[in-house]
Amino acid sequence: MQVGKLTPAALQQLIFDRLSKRREEVLLRGALGEDSAALDLAGDLCIVSTDPITGASKHAGWLAIHVSCNDVAANGAEPVAALLTLLLPAGSDLSLVREIMTDAERAAQEVSVEIVGGHTELTTAVNQPIISTTVIGRVSAESLATSASIQPGDALLATKYVGLEGTAILAWDYPHLTRSLLGEELWIAARELKQQISVVPEARIANRLGVKAMHDVTEGGVLGAAYEMAGAAGLGFDLKEANLLLHPATKLLAEHLQFDPLRLISSGTLLLATPQPEPLVAALQNRGIPVSVIGHFHSSDAKRLIRIDGSVEEVAPPASDELWRLQANLRDSG
Repeated sequence: MQVGKLTPAALQQLIFDRLSKRREEVLLRGALGEDSAALDLAGDLCIVSTDPITGASKHAGWLAIHVSCNDVAANGAEPVAALLTLLLPAGSDLSLVREIMTDAERAAQEVSVEIVGGHTELTTAVNQPIISTTVIGRVSAESLATSASIQPGDALLATKYVGLEGTAILAWDYPHLTRSLLGEELWIAARELKQQISVVPEARIANRLGVKAMHDVTEGGVLGAAYEMAGAAGLGFDLKEANLLLHPATKLLAEHLQFDPLRLISSGTLLLATPQPEPLVAALQNRGIPVSVIGHFHSSDAKRLIRIDGSVEEVAPPASDELWRLQANLRDSG
């Protein structure tokens, strides 16, 4: 394909013809000659979030939808509409657009969000595909969940496995290396972690039970996410390493590749703050969603990690994710 926007024919065939999910809130959606979307949220608050996908080469369109839907779900909102901007390297084949949009629509069907617009362009400004997704959600004012509402004494919970997204990305993008380190059975399990990246199901359950705050664990891992939640509330926390759920594949890869799984990107892990953790734990477990109480917030501004051996570490502010360091090391060694 030439540098610039898609032709109208390619836009229709590769983008619009692949989008079948429809929501009643959407009054106007992207089409040839229509550059905007119009939504009727019937008095609800509008929650908007945007995220790029830069670290994954496999299933990037699928990830792009889920990661941004996770962000609005973490505020208690129901994802309604998504817009995708695709920036592709000059010379990319049309099949790349087809693959991204097929994956994106599959994810949209899974979380019941409609892709209502976006932009696709080939450009010399990038040397790998960049997907930036904006998701719009709706929530009533009384159901809005924010980290600023967390109080001292509130419990901190985490769903599913710490570092699950980073583990899945490594297994998909570096198959020969990770298969040799994990063995066939565990390598397959690591790749299947990708299916757990959406936090929309557990966010819906938590919101019905009146959870105070939620945070999807993205770049910076569980420690970075906990730090951000506490910072928004002006609080500190004590987090117990022994209570974190770590998948065997993540543990083994961390040992071999020398990375900290608590600082590894982990979309699919949802942090929740609540004064009453027991009903929430029971509700999530009844739906088959693993969850554990990993710590508590307190009025001090100290942010502490209690290691398995009992030692205590101060948690530093979020820095570059372990995945980016790993990818750089693997490029240099490969």
